[in-house]
Amino acid sequence: MAVTAYLILRPAGPATLLTQEDACRIRALLDRHGENDSLGYFALRDDKSVIWSPTGKSCIGYRVVTGVMLASGDPLGDPEAWPGAIRAFLDEAARHAWVPAVMGCSELGAEVWCREGGLTALEIGDEAVVEVAGFALPGPALQNVREMAGQVRGERNAAEVRRVGGMSREEVDQLVRQAGSWRGSLAGRGFSMALGRVGGCGDECCVVATAIQDGALRVFAHFVPWGADGLSLDLMHRDRSAPPGLEEFLIAEVIQLAHELGVKRISLNFAVFRAALELGERIGAGPALRAWRGILLFLSRWLQIESRYKFNARFCPVWEPRFFVYPGTGSMPRVAVAALEAEAFLARPRLTPRGSLHREARVPGPDRRRSGARQEAAMGHDAGPLTALPAAARRRPRRMARTRPVPGHGRARRHSRLVPRWRAPGTAWSAP
Repeated sequence: MAVTAYLILRPAGPATLLTQEDACRIRALLDRHGENDSLGYFALRDDKSVIWSPTGKSCIGYRVVTGVMLASGDPLGDPEAWPGAIRAFLDEAARHAWVPAVMGCSELGAEVWCREGGLTALEIGDEAVVEVAGFALPGPALQNVREMAGQVRGERNAAEVRRVGGMSREEVDQLVRQAGSWRGSLAGRGFSMALGRVGGCGDECCVVATAIQDGALRVFAHFVPWGADGLSLDLMHRDRSAPPGLEEFLIAEVIQLAHELGVKRISLNFAVFRAALELGERIGAGPALRAWRGILLFLSRWLQIESRYKFNARFCPVWEPRFFVYPGTGSMPRVAVAALEAEAFLARPRLTPRGSLHREARVPGPDRRRSGARQEAAMGHDAGPLTALPAAARRRPRRMARTRPVPGHGRARRHSRLVPRWRAPGTAWSAP
């Protein structure tokens, strides 16, 4: 009853995902206003929907997760048209009984969201932005990066930085397969700062960076455009057998070669609650701040909180605050769970029905690991009768056993070898 009530009363999902027409219109907005937000290109994720302002000069990409209408970054397009897109977003949420929320918007975006929608903003961390012109690897501020990169720099290691448009389809596919073998898939965690694909149609301006050691791929990084002169880090995967320092070496090479690509600024990873981690370790920090920092360090055992902050801090970036916008305190737990699920930090449990069609029918034979026709052939039967098994015999063959009296005992015992009671016409089962 509870499951039935949930399925009937749960909020509806979005009508459509991103269409080809929407994608073309979004790319046109990015060409004109893409420099406003480093997260703008991630609105082109395949699992997002989009809602437009009445004038068509601004739009908001979103995804519905557990009844939460979750947007990421600032609205795209002309800032003067943002209020129209925000009102359309809130109207759509109210129409479907969704809870509106925004992840990772800028300070300006948070102000507009709170003013137009009466929402609440919470600073959740900082985005690390490296200015290419001010990046000097020999300088004293980058000593840690210089030392770690120097440990792996040499003839054995090399870095390549290329636009996706300058690579063949075979090269891209091979890199994706290699890097995907380390973690199963390149479309892993991420929603607000992740594209979810590499080498897709229309992504020719994206940049692929690779670290090669002894001819083998060790680190793979993918960047998306940020306006006409910027890059935003999408993902970076590392071979677990790679030596430490290769990631720093690759990022340093990307920054140093950025001028060849016409890039002036690069956005790195997002550091969650960076201010608490930095201020909490200073002398004079209050007990509340120290306790909050201790909680973040404890959570860093499972989540990349402290490690991501320290990695970004090595490159002396400019920290740009990012905000989380939500309706109020009462909806905070629901919105937080939806955000964690969207970023793939939480996985919804999936129940597999008993007797699933994906199960393989098991029949007695010398090798239970064999399946289907191979097992029938091993027993001397044709493969045809096995496919004619009824549904009950296919789903639960192990639970249907025959009993017979065991010699030397006065009562019947269940045989140790499980034999289906039903047999196909023209076949015979020999009693063990």
